[in-house]
Parts: sequence; C-alpha cells; structure tokens
Amino acid sequence: MNTMAVNNIINMELQGLFPKDRLEEMNEIINYYKQYEGEELDWIKTTTDYVATEKKTNYIKKLIDEEARFMFSKPPYFNINVEGNEEAEKNLNKYLRRTLKKNLFNNDIIKATKDFLIGKRIALKLVANKETKKIEIAFIPSLEFVFVPKLDNVKELEQIIFCYQLEDNISREGQRFWKQKYYIDKGYCYVHEAIYDGSGKIIKLLKDNENTKLTFIPCYVIMNDSLTGDTKGKSDVKPLVENQKAYNQLTSEDIDTIIKGMNRIIYMINVDDDSIMEEDGKPKISYKAGAVWNLEKDRQASESDKAEVNAIGSDFGYDQRIENALNRIIRDMHDSLSVPKLSVEDMKALTSSKAIKAIYQQFTSCIEEKMTSWIPMLEWMVEAIIEMSRIYGIGKLPNVDIEDMEITVQNQYPLPSDEYEEKDNDMKQVTTQVMSRKRYIEKWHNVHADIADEELKQIQLEKQLLEDSFSQFETNLEDDDGE
Repeated sequence: MNTMAVNNIINMELQGLFPKDRLEEMNEIINYYKQYEGEELDWIKTTTDYVATEKKTNYIKKLIDEEARFMFSKPPYFNINVEGNEEAEKNLNKYLRRTLKKNLFNNDIIKATKDFLIGKRIALKLVANKETKKIEIAFIPSLEFVFVPKLDNVKELEQIIFCYQLEDNISREGQRFWKQKYYIDKGYCYVHEAIYDGSGKIIKLLKDNENTKLTFIPCYVIMNDSLTGDTKGKSDVKPLVENQKAYNQLTSEDIDTIIKGMNRIIYMINVDDDSIMEEDGKPKISYKAGAVWNLEKDRQASESDKAEVNAIGSDFGYDQRIENALNRIIRDMHDSLSVPKLSVEDMKALTSSKAIKAIYQQFTSCIEEKMTSWIPMLEWMVEAIIEMSRIYGIGKLPNVDIEDMEITVQNQYPLPSDEYEEKDNDMKQVTTQVMSRKRYIEKWHNVHADIADEELKQIQLEKQLLEDSFSQFETNLEDDDGE
C-alpha cells in the first residue's frame, strides 16, 4: 500500500485533528506485520571471509498465534435473555446465530485477534446490505482506518475513516483508493464514500453524505493493552523482536561453528605448490571423502625437512552454554506474553486438569484483561445488529425493547477439564434440585436456552408415551385375567 498517498487522503478529511505522526505509526505497524511473518529480523554480521548462515526461526508468529487461538479457538458464547417472553427470546437467539453463521464469524474473529495483537487495535464495522437483506460483519485492521473519538469520551466515536488501495501505479493519477467516512451530525450518522486517485482527487462518488438513519456510528474500535485515554494501543510483537533477533543470530552462528568444525583448516609444510594448485590457481586436490593426494616435497626444502599435511581441530566445547542461552531467550519471549512454556515431558507429568489450569492461570489472567475490551464490543455488536435489522427491515424480529434484553457474551477457553467428575457433580445437583435440568443441558450440550427447552419437552413427551404404553399394557393384562 502507498502509505504516503493514503496519508494525503486521510489528512484532507481530518484537517489537523489527527496527530502528525500518523505516517510514522503506519510504517511502524507495517514493520510489526513483517516481523510477525519472520521478515525485518536481520542482525549485524561480522564475517568477511565466508557467507554467514542466516537461519530464521519464527517464534513471534508462534506466540501471537497461540494467544489468538487461546482467546477464540472456541468461539464465544452468545445469549439474549428476555424475561417473561420465551418466544421472543427464542427468535432473537435464532436470528443472532444465523447472522453470525452467515458472516463466518467464528473464523473471522481469530484472524481479527491476530490483527489486534499485531497492529495495536481493531475496528468492528456493521453494514446493512439492502440487496441481500442481511447484516454484514467486518473486522478492519489498524492500517485501513483512522478514527476521531469524542473530546469528552474517547470510548465513543466522533468520526471514523476507512481507506485501502484498489489499484497501484507508478503515477499518482493511475492509483486508486477507496475511502469511506462515517460521522455524526445533528444526532444522526452520515456516510460519505468515494474512489480517489493518489493525489486525493475524487474519481467516482459512491455516497454523498448519505443519512444512514442510525443514531450511532455502526463501528466499534478497541485498543490492545491501552491505558486510560490511549487512542493507539500497543503491539504484542514489539517486546519479542530483540529476543527473536538474538535467537536467530545464535542458531545461525551455531550452524557456522558446526560447519567450521566439520571442515577443519588444513595446512601443509614443505609441499610443492605445483602438486596442489593448477597454473590458473584452481586446486588440484579433492576434499571429497576417500580422496587420495599425491603430494611432492618442495624442491627448495632441505633434505632434513619433511613434507607434512595437518589439520587444525576445534576443541571448544559450548553445547551446554548455547542450549542454556537459547532456552533463556525462548523463556524470555514466553514470559513477555505470559504464555506457558511446556514440553511434551511436562504435559505427560500433568495428569490433572486442575494442574494445567493452575499453570495457565497467569496467561488466563492476561487474556481476561484483553477480553475486558472484547466483551463490551461483542455485546455492542449484538445490540447494534438488532437495532439495524429493525431500522432497515431485515429479518422478522419480535417487538421487544433493547432495554428489556439481557445480552450475555462469555469467552470459552480451550483448557481441559475433569469432565466426568464435573458431570457427576452436576448430575447430583440436578437430583437434589440445586441445578435445573435446563441449565445442565445448556452447559453440557453447549446449546442455547431455546434448544434446551425443546430437549426438555421431548424428554417429557417420551416419558408420557412410556407411561401411557405401560398403563395400556396393565389394562390389557387385567382384561385377559377377567376373561
């Protein structure tokens, strides 16, 4: 992407409201993405007489991916509760599940989490597609949007601008950029959308300050590990970079050392040069395994001098030292993100899920901290989907006020559990009427309340059929005895 051209287009809109370091930050975030992919991780090489090995092991990507998988490899649990109106509750939950499924939400949220961890922040955008009659959900990475929060509340948006490149070209006139701007004016959200060239000239106007009929901007922005009032966030890549460079350098130099040890320096004393080198300087002798050298003594050497061929060996022992250094670097990278470092042997020793949960406690706490940003955004998403569906006439939703809905979003971590023991305890609670059968089905079948109700109705129906069949069987027996 041509960041300079994008910056020009954005600056035309923001008119000085955004900090001047926008372009520098875009380049910084681009570098974070490159480092995540294993690029831009070079180190200073001091060799002059051979080509140094460059072995790159990408632990940055591994750790960022592990964070994202831990957060959302098991999709979050959504539920809308409407007290005293089970039919409305059932329809709302069904509509929400269908909307999320059509948008491939479970797949996109993992990718968006990686963008969030790498690029400092993420934007969630909702679009009402009037042609397909559905609400579209999109996660936008930080390189493709800028936003202006309200002066008195940085959590709410005053305006947000989305921009990305459609066509690249050497000349600015041949470049094409799509830009979309949402802003609030007189209590309503307006949208302006157009295609520009690289100089910021409008090529095609798509939406000319169109009133969306919404009283809110259909976007939500969250920052990674931000402090109060922070509008940028932090990248989880940054604390890993220096350790990754050091790890790559050590492993590369280790390979070079092994090669040097295998290919020892050979020196010759009182050997005729003509038996070693051709006239053009190319070697006559071969270094292949099993090669035979026919060497002649230097004619200028005295009779008492002998022709010798020797090798300089390396007795330097460093295996334990380099292993300790590499392990220390990896441990530092894991500690930077609080990701537990467990080997296969460690996992074999852990026989209880409680022990695994204890080891993952610190990492879970760090993820819970990040989820304090994600949960409100996902709750807002559910509320906004319902509101936009009603305004644009998408879907047949029950007439229930938003204030009467209790929206629940819960994260589900992929940690093992003592399932049989926990199930047994829950079953005892059902028997003693401490836990309801409905709650048991919701928990262990991982279904919503409406499906649990249908299951209970089916159980009751089957129970009634069995009782009726048994009663009919007893009646038939009595009739037979009477005869």
